Amino acid sequence: MDTPLPSRFLPASLSGGGCMALIAGKGSYPQITCARARAAGMSVKLIAFEDETAPELWEAFADADRTRIKVGQLGHMLKALERFRTDYAVMAGQITPRRLFKGLHPDLKAVTILASLKERNAETIFGAIGREMDKIGVPLLDARVFMDEDLADIGLMNKGRYLPDATTLEHGQRIAKEVAAMDIGQGIVVNHGTVLAVEAFEGTDKMLERAGSFEADTPLFIKTVKPRQDYRFDVPVFGMRTVEKMIEFGIAAAALEAQNVLILEKPSVLQRAREAKITLLGY
Repeated sequence: MDTPLPSRFLPASLSGGGCMALIAGKGSYPQITCARARAAGMSVKLIAFEDETAPELWEAFADADRTRIKVGQLGHMLKALERFRTDYAVMAGQITPRRLFKGLHPDLKAVTILASLKERNAETIFGAIGREMDKIGVPLLDARVFMDEDLADIGLMNKGRYLPDATTLEHGQRIAKEVAAMDIGQGIVVNHGTVLAVEAFEGTDKMLERAGSFEADTPLFIKTVKPRQDYRFDVPVFGMRTVEKMIEFGIAAAALEAQNVLILEKPSVLQRAREAKITLLGY
């Protein structure tokens, strides 16, 4: 009998282990991915970003198994992947969005790639990076790898003070999908039939703050994915910070697209939602 894979997002070729490069952004997401990959018997190499990757993750690697680059140094990253001789790579953790405008350090390879793009957004830029990685034989994995248990479940995950009805959910999901399809953002807040706020480049926190300023009775936050979401470098994340912002700004409930939105540190998030009487459901 074949041994089941430790993650359904892991290629069958890595069922017996292998070597994976972890391209790590901010927060605990890369640390969890690293721990679970190692527990599954994989060798992990680290590519960290200056002023982004958590210091404790950096310290968890030997000198020979890690390298640090500046945001934008694509050529340096590709050379590191070749030096590490990895089978695959995974990108986990966010890079501070403002670095697209301030604090970017593109090397010659990155400048060449950027010059070739007609549109410069996350999808086109990271898609181009993925193609460059394919050329050197280090394809990017789906970034949900090893995070299967942390994805939003279908149905009610926590019942709070407000349970949105089917009409409100359907309306919110439809609008959220249309906004995501236009590559504006992946979240909205609705109150019954009214859209209070739409997520854009400024991020989820600012959207929740704007929605809360209306002091509506039962605001519902909906998190979705784009119609052709590329999960190699763009996994929507719902975490403790978002729950705390919902509490702060009076957002009563959240509906997350099941099996596609990642609930980072899921048990703690569900517990905090229970304490605050916030409804969490997957659709």
